[in-house]
Amino acid sequence: MELALAAALNGPRGANPLVGAVVVGADGSQLVTGYHRGAGTAHAEADAIAQARRQGIDLAGSTMVVTLEPCNHVGRTGPCALAIIEAGIAKVIYAVDDPHDPAAGGARTLRNAGVAVVSGLSAEEAFALNRQWFRAVEDKRPFVTLHIAQTIDSRIAAVDGTSQWISSPESLADNHGIRGRIDAILVGTETVLVDDPRLTARDANGNAAGKQPLRAVMGLRNVPEDAAVRGSDGLFAHLPTREPAEALGLLFAKGVRHVMVEGGSRILSAFLAAGLVDELVVYLAPTLLGSGTPALCDLGIGTLTDAQQWSWDDAGGGAVQMLGRDLRLHLQPGGDTRPSSPEQTPEARLEVPASGKGGL
Repeated sequence: MELALAAALNGPRGANPLVGAVVVGADGSQLVTGYHRGAGTAHAEADAIAQARRQGIDLAGSTMVVTLEPCNHVGRTGPCALAIIEAGIAKVIYAVDDPHDPAAGGARTLRNAGVAVVSGLSAEEAFALNRQWFRAVEDKRPFVTLHIAQTIDSRIAAVDGTSQWISSPESLADNHGIRGRIDAILVGTETVLVDDPRLTARDANGNAAGKQPLRAVMGLRNVPEDAAVRGSDGLFAHLPTREPAEALGLLFAKGVRHVMVEGGSRILSAFLAAGLVDELVVYLAPTLLGSGTPALCDLGIGTLTDAQQWSWDDAGGGAVQMLGRDLRLHLQPGGDTRPSSPEQTPEARLEVPASGKGGL
């Protein structure tokens, strides 16, 4: 399970949880390791099974150890429970139940097919791995990534409003990589009126990527008809609200499960003040301005003891990376990683088929 948890960190955070899977042979040897590489890609279980097939490894009678209950639904990928059964895996040990209703029930399907099922191993560690994703699912809102591109003195634009290009080309490419896997990108009307951004996902040559996010603008002011953000592909939405929670509700109703908030300062600050940020990505340029537009506005914090605490996040490439001349900082909300109520606490239990097989 420790290996599965470590493998899970190779994937990116977002609409889907971080999941790792390790398949162990009857003799205790490690056969294959898989992990989920993001929305639309093979789940960790399917990734491990596919690796075994490519290597000619027979998984019949083996044990799969996975950090989350195998899914039981058909979405962009097939149900992992069925893939496990078809591979002949005899036992599945997983950490925490899948709280996502359409995906839940995998353990029951496995048990009914004669597969021994053990749950609850390293449940606390697995819950902590995806604690923000669990909260987003419970709240029925998108997972929120907040992106800031700033100078080392926390400025996102000079006094005259210029901001291109604070970030290095490598940072910009990384940001467009994120745009290519999220469901929506969100800015405020002020950003649209001042910068007139396209908010599209583009490749290194500036061409539009194959997958594009919904371009969402929140605020009470109208978005000009000739604004670049409107585009011509129908992937535009105006959210007539200044409340972050309401904006997330409107996006969730549109099918958005992962949104990246890009600015400006008031929008970034509003989401942070509301406690609605699940992941923070900061591109820090080795540049000083001394004045200009600050990255954040007042968060309503009057004393150091009330300061927001964040922790370094090793998922998806590490907490700190060099991107050209910039530093890429990856963080998640700090504080207590335990569930906030007893009902959320994963409980270890044993589920076995009628044959009585089970145990560790």
